[in-house]
Amino acid sequence: MSFFQKLFGRPTPDDNTLPVTLAVLGADMHSHLLPGLDDGAETLEQSLVLLQQLQDLGYRKLVMTPHIMGDFYRNTPAGIRGALDVLRTAAVQANISGVELECAAEYYMDESLARKLEDDEELLSFGGEQRYVLFETSYINEPFNLQEIMFKLKAAGYRPVMAHPERYTYLYGRFEELVRIREEGVLMQVNLNSLTGYYSAGAKRVAEKLIDAGLVDMVGTDAHNLKHVDSIRSKVLLSEYLPKLLALPLLNSTL
Repeated sequence: MSFFQKLFGRPTPDDNTLPVTLAVLGADMHSHLLPGLDDGAETLEQSLVLLQQLQDLGYRKLVMTPHIMGDFYRNTPAGIRGALDVLRTAAVQANISGVELECAAEYYMDESLARKLEDDEELLSFGGEQRYVLFETSYINEPFNLQEIMFKLKAAGYRPVMAHPERYTYLYGRFEELVRIREEGVLMQVNLNSLTGYYSAGAKRVAEKLIDAGLVDMVGTDAHNLKHVDSIRSKVLLSEYLPKLLALPLLNSTL
């Protein structure tokens, strides 16, 4: 019995069962695998299982992005890097190799982020000198300070990346607004599971429209748990829009 079967009673995924892999992407730049930091992996054991399954999907690099959200997820760069060190050590001990592990964060657009920028606090970025910063907003309410924070991020030398723009219902019916935001220098990251309607039919429609318009710069798993990865494996890999997405000049392979 394998290490993963002992942990969860599940066999390790077999690459030969996959109709296609995500190896062309190289890197996943949005996931919640670091243990015990947010609503993603709760334990180190769960992190290891998710890590192995994403590697089996073809990824060679994982940039893990725990939430940083005002008073709810008070993660810090030091705490996130500490969790990364723990996972790296555990991966070596579990004989998981061939996948590079890095960290950044998914910043919620709130007053806490505005204060960090005002106080010139370090933000966790990815992509080396490109200094990409992943951010999200409320799904329902349009942030009043979107333009202000975008300006401050760029002024501080960061390149803002909007996480899963297809999921923000306040932008439904306002596709031209997404076009304008991107034209102003904000990169767009779509979730793989949006291709199959996992989150909603609306998210699927917007994701498809972004792909058709060539407005997707990065794609992420946004994996929090096994259910997310299982959906990618069983549904996304069979989606008719996946080849269209992978044909775009995505930045994942440059990270």
